[in-house]
Amino acid sequence: MKIMLAVDGSPCALAAVHHALHLIRQGLQASLVLINVQEPPSLYEVVTVHDSEGIEQLREDAGVDLLREAEALIDAAGVDYESEVAGGSPVNVIVELIENYGCEALMLGARGAGNPQASGIGSVAGQLLLLSPVPVTVAKLQPADSAFAYLPEQAQASTFAAMP
Repeated sequence: MKIMLAVDGSPCALAAVHHALHLIRQGLQASLVLINVQEPPSLYEVVTVHDSEGIEQLREDAGVDLLREAEALIDAAGVDYESEVAGGSPVNVIVELIENYGCEALMLGARGAGNPQASGIGSVAGQLLLLSPVPVTVAKLQPADSAFAYLPEQAQASTFAAMP
């Protein structure tokens, strides 16, 4: 099985990584695809930087940095994975990458880095629950969790699958 993990560096995204590793330790035969999607450049960035290649390099570097902690966790677990930083609208790009990599499942955090203190499911997770071509597992942290400390047993995950 190939599982895509959408990683934005948020505590919930890392909870999804921990959940995937927990399933693998329990016997699930899986490889992982880590992705980070960088939003398109803003008009302000385009106007002030004047260098599209420079903007793309900054976004690539940011994505690589945001994947670093997840990659370290997976390396420590000895699990096979691929990783990619892509650019564009996160929902559209994730759906496209699921198909390109031939993934059979998607795992992501309930909330991204944009507003980690908010409750419920964020806009990207919510849209992917509706649009993903594969089952989606959404991981969240317990309310008492700190944004700066994570213990794997404190994660909760729910899986949603579209019916044919």
